[in-house]
Parts: sequence; C-alpha cells; structure tokens
Amino acid sequence: MSRIFITGSSDGLGQMAAQLLVEGGHQVVLHARNKERAVHAMAQVPGAQAVLSADLSSIEETKALAQKLNDAGHFDAVIHNAAVGFSEPRRVATIDGLPHVFAVNTLAPYILTALMHAPKRLVYISSSLHLSGDPSLGDLAWESRRWGGTQAYSDSKLHIVLLAFAVARHWPGVLSNCVEPGWVATKMGGPDATDDLDLAYRTQAWLAIGTSASHQVTGDYLYHQQSAQALRAAFDPALQDRLLQACAQLSGVALPSH
Repeated sequence: MSRIFITGSSDGLGQMAAQLLVEGGHQVVLHARNKERAVHAMAQVPGAQAVLSADLSSIEETKALAQKLNDAGHFDAVIHNAAVGFSEPRRVATIDGLPHVFAVNTLAPYILTALMHAPKRLVYISSSLHLSGDPSLGDLAWESRRWGGTQAYSDSKLHIVLLAFAVARHWPGVLSNCVEPGWVATKMGGPDATDDLDLAYRTQAWLAIGTSASHQVTGDYLYHQQSAQALRAAFDPALQDRLLQACAQLSGVALPSH
C-alpha cells in the first residue's frame, strides 16, 4: 500500500486517479483550491485519507501547503496534476504579479517539489501541446510578450517536462516521470475531445504505485503506460537547469540536492 498526494484532485483526471487509487487500497491525500472545493473533493472520493486546500497561484499558499504536507508525514508518491487551461482571454496576473498559467502549471509544482520531503516517485502531468512550447524560456513572466493563452499553456507544459527530467537527473534516488493523458473530455479538454477518458488517468496512478519492474522508470515521458515522444529540447540538461534557476529566482526556493 502506498501513500499518495495528488494536486488538483477535486475534479477531472486528478479525482479519477484518486478514486482508482483508493479503490486499490492506497492512502490518498487530496488537494483542492479552496475549502469549498475541498468539501466537494472528499464527497467525490470516499475513502480518501484527507484533503488540503491551497491556491497554487499564490507562492505563499503553495509554500504553506508544502509545510502542511511535510507535517502530515511521509508520502511514497506525489502526482502533480493541478493545472489551468488555455482559455483565459487575457493575461491574468496572480497576487505575486505572475501570469496565472505559469504560476499554477509551472511554478507551483516546482515549489512543492523543492520544499516537500522527497517521495520515492514523482509524476508530472504534461500534454502533447508541450511540443509547441517555446524552448528559449524567454520572458517566463510574460512581462513584455503579447498574451496568447494557447502558447502560455503549451509553454507551461514544456516547463513541466523539463522539471520532471531535471529532477530525474538531479535526484537519482527518486523516480521522476512525465505523463501525457491525451485530449479527453474533461472540463479542461471540452466535449469535443477524442481520446479515451478511461485511459487518461491510469498512467499517473500506475506510476504512483510503482509496484512492478515495469514501473521502475525515471526521466521518461509516457502516454498510456508507454514511452512517447517528447520535445528533443526537453532532454537538454542546460535547458532543464535554466528553468530550475528561473523558478528559484521567482519563488525564492532552490531545488535541494539529493
């Protein structure tokens, strides 16, 4: 039995993965954006061990969440599932003055990774749209570029691949992988999505359990439990480290060595 924390598990793929893991007898701690969503999350995943609320667009709340998780004890796996989509019609700034998409999709998983006690397994959720992400990492805070929701989302999903691969390289004792769930009919994906919803959440749960030899991979990009294509630039250690340095500068949190 594993103890697993899942961000963004009040609905969508995070909730589905949580339900599957609870049904499998695992201890699951949920996450929701606020207390109201936390109540909803517990109602939707009966048997979950607990739920913690934090707005991941806030650096302060994300840091506080990491502390709460450390106080709650050891986790075998963390699934970084929370994300916001690309439908924002304009650049929305967070309380910290950062673009909302970047803060939630990139910076929050970085902060949680850096501040939480390292689990055995880390799972990050990306998208095939990362292939359209900007590997220059220029102007991460989007202070000067014209806003484009789809591009911002694609960039953030490239960032999460870079983060997963960087952690795999810097923390050899941790299995760190990235998952592409596919384009599925969730609230984010919309009703026209064409991929299999039932398969979309299973790979993240499968990696989080890590009970067989086939699960013991690291630094991989997976789609439906198979290695899939990732942008070639994402494998560049220098680019990975540039993202780590930028996130450390923006958050005031450095990724520790292991």
